[in-house]
Amino acid sequence: MPAYYRATLAEFRVDDPKRILGLLTAASGESGFAELKHRQTKAWQAEIGMLKAAADWLVEDDNTRAHWTLLLEYPIPRRSGRIDAVVLAADTICCVEFKTKEQRHSRQTEQQVEDYALDLRDFHEQSHGRRIIPFAVSAKAIAEPPPVTPADWIDAVRPIWLANASDLATQIAIAVRAESDPKNSIIEGAAWDLSAYRPVPTIVEAAEALYAGHNVREIAHSHAGAINLTLTSDKLIEIIEQAQRERLRVACFVTGVPGAGKTLAGLNVVHNPTLREDGRPSPVFLSGNGPLVKIVSAAIARDFRRRKRADGGERTVSTFIQNVHSFVREATDKPDKPPFEHVVVFDEAQRAWDAAQNEKKTGQNISEPETMLSIMDRHADWAVLVALVGGGQEIHNGEVGLAEWGRTLRERFPHWRVAVSPKALSGDTSVAGHRLFDDEKIGALSIQPEPALHLDVCLRAFRVQRVTEWIDAVLNSDAETAASIIGDIREFPIALTRSLATARAWLREHTRGLRRCGLVASSGAIRLRPHGLEMSSGFRQGNRDLYVHWFLDLPPDVRSSNQLEVAASEFECQGLELDWVGVCWGGDFTVDHPAGGWSFRSFSGSRWGDVGKKVDRRYLLNSYRVLLTRAREGLVIWIPHGDPTDPTRLSSWFDSTAEYLKRCGLREI
Repeated sequence: MPAYYRATLAEFRVDDPKRILGLLTAASGESGFAELKHRQTKAWQAEIGMLKAAADWLVEDDNTRAHWTLLLEYPIPRRSGRIDAVVLAADTICCVEFKTKEQRHSRQTEQQVEDYALDLRDFHEQSHGRRIIPFAVSAKAIAEPPPVTPADWIDAVRPIWLANASDLATQIAIAVRAESDPKNSIIEGAAWDLSAYRPVPTIVEAAEALYAGHNVREIAHSHAGAINLTLTSDKLIEIIEQAQRERLRVACFVTGVPGAGKTLAGLNVVHNPTLREDGRPSPVFLSGNGPLVKIVSAAIARDFRRRKRADGGERTVSTFIQNVHSFVREATDKPDKPPFEHVVVFDEAQRAWDAAQNEKKTGQNISEPETMLSIMDRHADWAVLVALVGGGQEIHNGEVGLAEWGRTLRERFPHWRVAVSPKALSGDTSVAGHRLFDDEKIGALSIQPEPALHLDVCLRAFRVQRVTEWIDAVLNSDAETAASIIGDIREFPIALTRSLATARAWLREHTRGLRRCGLVASSGAIRLRPHGLEMSSGFRQGNRDLYVHWFLDLPPDVRSSNQLEVAASEFECQGLELDWVGVCWGGDFTVDHPAGGWSFRSFSGSRWGDVGKKVDRRYLLNSYRVLLTRAREGLVIWIPHGDPTDPTRLSSWFDSTAEYLKRCGLREI
């Protein structure tokens, strides 16, 4: 969507303020903001007045500026927000955020406009390679001197300029003069306004956008990623519509590399308007990841209230996204009735419970895949179960893996059709080598391989694709391969430190605008307690809404992840993301002998014990895989020094681990 208003400075100077205000009001209504507050209208009137005065001064001072372009209310879809004003000053972009009644500058306004500038840098096609200057304007604040740009500053987003109603024009003139380069091409206003904008949203932001009516095409970043994600979503919708038309029961298996958007594809299906037409029961998104469900639901509800200015968001959201265990319990209580939904999307389906765990949790001595298929099989006409399948993410006892789905379909539900990514049949690395049918026997099943059901482009770390490969090499004890990769991921900073204070400082330095940072640590890293990080289950689970605030709030709220006071474990952060992550290494998983290789430990009482079972070692290794793959823009790894006098925190464990990571290519800070 283009800006609500666009004109050259020459055109803007002679345009009627009432006409401009009318255009802004009309565009706001078309964008879904039916209720326009009186204070917004007053703010626009004040902004137009300040910009009129600034435009007059700028053009009268230098007539070549008459061709600069001014845009008002330019949308930033990822943040569901709009930049108050953008000035395309020759080859330079000025982002302007106004506070028309403020008498002093606020950090909140500075963060907001800086975040808009960062979004333009990262996701706005016509802004790539351009210098972007954020301006925070508090109309009645005292004048501030220009910011000092460090000599080694290389970021396209420049330091924040502070202005008031009187000096806005001069501040813009000084900033543009300092940053503009006559060798650069002039930015063309219409092309910039209509430029492709391809954000890479977090899962929380994607859910908010889809729930608000956006399409997956609008919220995928790269061309390849957008095309791939669209093909997958379209194929799933095609299969669902065919199942309804031909009265079929279909199980779909979607695979993808880590961060490729499997969850996003599933959410897109659930929110697709064509599947909710003619009174059809809406699909539902199911996840066994309790924190993810709680956090995403809370975020959508907040956004719902913000948009609708009313309560009820939580109630409405619950019809789209639910905890899979709640869904199963409700269906179990009504064994003779089919569920309301004909289509369910099961996230991280390879983590479904085996029979022993399911009996322990629900009293049913069958696996969770069999439970889910039995529930959906109650429909007399048609049903579709979409299983989103990843690899290397199993972190809890009783998670059954992909093959149980294949066994259950072959032995109990041969009348179901199976539409499956070929990667789930061949045992690709994207599913950690697991296969839907371990013994390659499919019996009477109808198998429909669908290449479109595999997502092969990572969207999470939008700056680089090879981060996951580096992490895999590190965890596979392949330092040589890891070191060979590290040079290819310079745009994704990874630092090593032995100081928690340094890690926190590094995160604060890199986290600009409204970006999120946070500390993460293994749930088994109990002996981080001496450093002030409590990882016990009692602490983490005792506060019901602790991690809702941790993920969704920003400073000055002290519960925010950005405070860097509380660490999230693999259970709280799996499936979710932060922009900048500090991984706090624990004594449960270390390289502590010269021969290399990982040591696996579990803390009980007052001492560590070795983890002997192969499956439990895999869960622990996967916990660190989850922690290392939560960052979107960069991460710092903190390894404590330990204490040679404390047998639960031996220095040798941590020293060897730090030396190993250096061999993997990391530089200590």
